[in-house]
Amino acid sequence: MRTETLAMHMSDGLLSAPTAVLFAAVAVAGLSLALVKARGDLDDRTAPMAGLVAAFVFAAQMINFPVLPGVSGHLLGGALAAILAGPWVGALCVAIVLVVQALLFADGGLTMLGANITNMALIGTAVGYLVALALRRVATRSRGGLLVTAFVAAWVNTVAASGGFVLEYAIGGAAGYGTGTAAIAVVGVHCLIGLGEGVITAATVGAVAAVRPDLIHLLRGARAEKEAVR
Repeated sequence: MRTETLAMHMSDGLLSAPTAVLFAAVAVAGLSLALVKARGDLDDRTAPMAGLVAAFVFAAQMINFPVLPGVSGHLLGGALAAILAGPWVGALCVAIVLVVQALLFADGGLTMLGANITNMALIGTAVGYLVALALRRVATRSRGGLLVTAFVAAWVNTVAASGGFVLEYAIGGAAGYGTGTAAIAVVGVHCLIGLGEGVITAATVGAVAAVRPDLIHLLRGARAEKEAVR
């Protein structure tokens, strides 16, 4: 079982047709909401950042890192995109990357695109941002706090995205594996992949914070709250 393919870029045939259609509808609904909400986050300063985030996630997803013998993983990017560009813009960035990879590089089946977007662009980004938001006070205290926040959010994002796959497979898996077997294999491996995701996310967020902390969406929100209290 190639667990990295199952959870990150699901290939055609892993889910039944009705299940694939269901999560395609979920993806369309989620991205439609993100598109509406993202308009409030985009301006002349943040729009270029969104483009850079999408480009970075696309490039980083093309690079695999080993986690176990014969098993590798790569960046999902949900938490990274959400921390830098906000949850709504971040979801759109990751979704765009997934669409381009599926259409141009056959990385993930076209019939599974809705499920992949649901897992990585919607679930992963949302969970990653909620974790970062919960730890925002830690992130604003020091550079170390920001790095820890980014790492934890990215790790949880990865595990949550793999959990999304397990849910979809439980609803309509069609690959011949039992749900329990798939869950143990996929979530277990992604607990390890999440460590690499956390390191990459923390390093990237830290690099941006060192030169342009004002561009980090998570930190801008914290400053806005402080100004409102004053």
